[in-house]
Amino acid sequence: MRIRFWGVRGSLPSPQLPSQIKSKISAILERLTPGDLESPENRERFLADLPPWLFGTVGGNTPCVSVQLENKNELFVFDAGSGIRELGIAVAKEKPKISRLHIFFSHFHWDHIMGLPFFNQAYDPSVKIDFYCPSEEMEPALNGQMNPPYFPVHMDTMASKKKFHTLSEPIKILGADVSYKKMSHPGDSYSYKVDTGECKFIYSTDAELSTNDFSKTEENASYFENADLIIIDSQYTLGEAIEKHNWGHNAFSLAVDFAANWNIKHMVLFHYDPTYDDHKLYKILQSAKWYTERMNINGIKLTLATEGMEIVL
Repeated sequence: MRIRFWGVRGSLPSPQLPSQIKSKISAILERLTPGDLESPENRERFLADLPPWLFGTVGGNTPCVSVQLENKNELFVFDAGSGIRELGIAVAKEKPKISRLHIFFSHFHWDHIMGLPFFNQAYDPSVKIDFYCPSEEMEPALNGQMNPPYFPVHMDTMASKKKFHTLSEPIKILGADVSYKKMSHPGDSYSYKVDTGECKFIYSTDAELSTNDFSKTEENASYFENADLIIIDSQYTLGEAIEKHNWGHNAFSLAVDFAANWNIKHMVLFHYDPTYDDHKLYKILQSAKWYTERMNINGIKLTLATEGMEIVL
């Protein structure tokens, strides 16, 4: 199972400002010594030793994650935020060609659907696209954002072979069992689990965790327990999460508690507040790791989702 991240921000796209880029360059120059410039090897070593918040970026696109199984011609996609445009550009260069996409929607707030009108494969008549969600609002919501005055081109102009599936039960795709669970979020949101029998992956964005999610019920255990990897909403610090109770998002520390509660092996922080810069996000990752040590939580790998990142299970 190959998992790739194309958009990791929440609420709305948040590209880096020129002032932020200048600040990074200034911080890098302050670290530079004459010896770092003496040879190509020294320069490479200097760059490699820079902290990730300086040499790189978390990214500014809204949610889109792809999952590829052994079948190289088909792709699972979770949400169609602005990151799906980047997915389309990358997929167009791959061989063999992706001929079928299975796109799952957590919900239909704009940050999770806004990239679909700019997804190149949707206009390719040789491509099949299956859309999935338990909500009956799926088709009218996707059509609605491409109606005037919101967008000049209607969804009917997308030449791909499109099919809408309103989920009422788990399904099997490419030999994997795909199930879903309604989570707490204004207007509802759905998490998805992909279980191949060899590995278990969960995508759970825009989900404000509650005591019910921690409850050791048979249903919860079957869905969450012993997952190999969970991508989970970690939008806030604890203080902000308290202030924004019922907004439908988590503090990163609560997400860590949740992963520990269900013996999840690898937790990926996701759906960041658009006001957080790269430096703050890497501090949050550091705080999350410190929290696991302070609370004596063992066995969980923590990763900060960044655009372009790839994880193989």
